[in-house]
Order: sequence, then C-alpha cells, then structure tokens
Amino acid sequence: MKSDFLIIGSGIAGLSLALKLAEIGNVIVITKKQKAESNTNYAQGGIASVLSKDDNFELHIKDTLLSGAGLCNVKAVEKIVREGPARINELIEIGTNFTYEAGMLKLGKEGGHTRNRIVHSMDLTGQEVERALLHSCSKNNNIRIFEYFFAIDLLTTKNLKTESNSKSELKENFEDICYGVYALNVETNRVEKIVSNKTIIATGGLGQVYQHTTNPAIATGDGFAMGYRAGCELANMEFVQFHPTSLYESATETKRDDRQVFLISEAVRGAGAVLKTIDGAEFMHKYDERKSLAPRDIVARAIDTEMKKRGDSFVYLDLSAIGEEKIKNSFPNIYKKCLEKGIDITKDMIPVVPAAHYSCGGIKTNINGITNIKNLYACGEVAMAGVHGANRLASNSLLEALVFADAIFKEIKISYNSFEDKIPVTVRYERIFDWDDKGTENTEEWILISHNKKEIKQVMNDYVGIVRNTYRLERALRRTKMMREETEEFYKKTKVSVELLELRNLLTVAYLIIVSALNRKESRGLHFMLDYPEKDDVNFLKDTVIKKEDNY
Repeated sequence: MKSDFLIIGSGIAGLSLALKLAEIGNVIVITKKQKAESNTNYAQGGIASVLSKDDNFELHIKDTLLSGAGLCNVKAVEKIVREGPARINELIEIGTNFTYEAGMLKLGKEGGHTRNRIVHSMDLTGQEVERALLHSCSKNNNIRIFEYFFAIDLLTTKNLKTESNSKSELKENFEDICYGVYALNVETNRVEKIVSNKTIIATGGLGQVYQHTTNPAIATGDGFAMGYRAGCELANMEFVQFHPTSLYESATETKRDDRQVFLISEAVRGAGAVLKTIDGAEFMHKYDERKSLAPRDIVARAIDTEMKKRGDSFVYLDLSAIGEEKIKNSFPNIYKKCLEKGIDITKDMIPVVPAAHYSCGGIKTNINGITNIKNLYACGEVAMAGVHGANRLASNSLLEALVFADAIFKEIKISYNSFEDKIPVTVRYERIFDWDDKGTENTEEWILISHNKKEIKQVMNDYVGIVRNTYRLERALRRTKMMREETEEFYKKTKVSVELLELRNLLTVAYLIIVSALNRKESRGLHFMLDYPEKDDVNFLKDTVIKKEDNY
C-alpha cells in the first residue's frame, strides 16, 4: 500500500491530523484494533483551555509550568495554551457535543488548575471527541482507515535498495529518512509494507507495561519502541504519571494480564470529593495546602505513602460533599460503573488506588512535531515536545494532541511543494524491500511470551513505580535485559504475531523507562528517588535524552 501521508494511530492526534492532511493529499490511517479503540476513547475528564472571562493565558501557562517542576519547554506550553480555544472550536464545528450550562460551555476544575477551564462531555469526553472525529473522517474520500493493522517497524534507509546494498554505503551516503512502515495485517496474518511521503506516529501510551493501568489493552508502547529501534531520540521516559484514583478491585476480580482498571476522573475531586483513609480520616492536608486538588504526582505519592504506612490496599474517595443530584448529572458513567460493582457513590465511598496513566516522555520533537528522522513526525502521548515537563497538568493531554497535530499539518503544508515531495510515492515503494521472514517458523513456545509479559509487568510494578531507588532500578534493569535478549532471539526465528510484537515493545519501553530513571539522580515531579530525595537543578534541570547507538 502507498499514500501521500501515513498516520499510525486513530486517537485524537491521528484523526484530527488526518482530517487536515486530507485537504492536500490522500491519507492512510492504520490502527492495531478497532478504529475507536484508543487512549482518547477512555479519557473522562476533558480538555483544558482558556474559555472564561475570569481566566487568561498567563494563568494557564503558569499552572502548567508549576506542575512541570522546571522541565517544561516554555514555548511549547505557550503554544498549546494560546491555540487552545481555536482547537476547541474546531471540534465543536465537526459536531462534538460538549456539556453546556445556561447556553455556555460548562467548565470544570481539576488538580493544579487555578480556574475552571476544563471543557467536557459529561464524564465521557474522550468517547465523544472520538465519535465526532471518526464520523468526519468517514465522510472524507481522501482518508482510508485500516483496522487490525499492527505497525511493526519503520521503513528507513536500512530498508532501501541500493546497488551494493552494503550497510557501510547506507550509513555513509544516506541521512536517516522514513519511508513508512512494515505492518502486520492481523486478519490475513501477512506483513505488508506501507510506503508514504510523510509518516506520523500517533500511537498513544504505554500503560500496559505496568500491572495496574487505566490504559486499554492496546497501550503497549508500540510507537515509543518502534521509534527507538529506528533511531529516534526519546526524552524524559522516567516521568510516568500514575493517576491517583483508579477503582480498586481485588485480585480475584481482575484476571486478565492486560486488564484496564476503571478511572475515577480527577473532575470528581474538582467537584468537591475528598480522599480519606479506610478509617475515614482526611490526609491530604499533611502533604499539600491544596489538599485533594494538589497535582497528580503529589496526590499519588501521598496515597502510596498512606497505604504503605498503614498496610492498606486502597484509600477512599468520599463524594458526599458533591450531592446526589450533581453526582448523577455530572458523572453518570462513573455512577453506573461503580453501581455495577455494588458501590452506590451517592452513599458509599469509592475504594481507589494509583495506576499507571500517562507518559510525559516520548519521541523527542520540536514544536512543529518534527523528529530527528527526516519525513517522520510524532504527536500525542507518544511524542515529547516539552509541554508536560516532569508532571502533566490535568486535561492538558488532549489539548496537546490537537495543537501539535495542527502544527504538523501546517509544517507539512508549507513544505509539501518541494521537489522531493513530488517524487511519486510509487517510486519510493519500489525502492523498499518487501518483508522477509524466510527461515522463521510458527512455534509452540507461547509460554515464553505469556510468562515474560507477566514478569515485566510485575517488575515494573514492584521496582519502577511511584517511589524508586537505585537498588530497585538496577535489579529491574538486570531482569529486563535478560528478558529482552530472550525475546529478541525468539523474535528472529519466529513468525510474527500480535502477542510477540507487543511483548517485544513492552520490554523495550520498560528498558527505556528504567535506564532514564537511573540517569536522573534526583527527585523531580513524577520521578521520586528515596536515595536522592531532593531536586537538583545544578545537574538535572534538563531533559533525559536516550537514543539507540547503532541503527545499522
């Protein structure tokens, strides 16, 4: 297959970009599951933007920078904040049904925000945005969406046919260029090459590398791992945000390895819910003057501390101050889901625990979404333009995805009349090797995949969680290296499958998080080290950048 533009991922970043790129060329969007299955679809809270008279850009910028603990790229933050209202209006124009009150957008408040600025659609914002985007894409003849296509690896210079085809010649005479991807067509079980003039990674998150996550089963870090193998720079992978309040379910209730815990939106605390220990005592005042509305890193560590100190498996979220009518009207999905579990949140407190939620690091880009590989862009959670720093401010993620998708479109549109972009994509297609799996076979050693998948999740949960130290990280690194080596050997001799590809990517992502965490010998934002408990601006007021040394 071939197209002008290839987008990997069908969340808010990928779909909003597809709609715009369709104005100047044909677009292929591939997604590993159904087109609606994305992290976006499970985003409850909303999108932060300055939309009220008592708010201003400077306040939103200040809140974001404060949350980011010194590592935000100020220009990137200013960009998303100032362009936010325009991007929200674009969603409204394509039919997104946000919640209104008295004819005005109803704006919520979440942790770290000093004003009400969260636009939402009840407590299912992501689902509504995804619906509107998919509907608009379905009406556009320039967009083709292929479901159940699993991107394996990027097509780069090393996949390019030359006269001698020697690796030394490639390295000497060619810069890093992206030509598309190899992708597994899950329904036919064949690997196809998809070639394009411009490729955009918009694959979402990596939460499934942890045992407990709010992310769906698809969030196995595929874009991060694929980018790393191709030679992309990645930055700040140590900053993994744990959402403080996911619904606690006992081990007997959750049996799948790729289970997704149910998220209790931060908007619930924004509406007045408070955190309490099992015996009903509030505790957040001991950790931050903002109490239950402190930024997520502070709240998650406070919950983790209380649980460990008391030996409890969870804490409670008490919604009694909100009131029954407002609970049912503002949080109908949360009310319904909890009721299915036997919890009436108008009367009962919700048992909650922190769970892996969002990666603040990712493929390093500039503020136009450009990576260090030519013709390759990244946006959404998989990218790191510097907006979130060491800790993401609530509801800035969907905003970031919209703004940088728009930035990529504008960047491509400006340059798309260059001579190189006029080279027919058919020519590029013929110059790329077909997928070669000669010498591989179907094997029955699936126990290796299932065992290593369980083990890496356990390792990350035990040693690379909310609170870390050097000893734990080094132990995690040794275990991860061993599993990576085993899996790579297995991969080389085995025909690819979704399960094997996901394991390979999970192990790569785990490695990137651990190495980055070991390199940052301080505590900052989401990265808390027991043996380096203080922030060190002298040595670590900078991004942690990691890149594969040998791409050939």
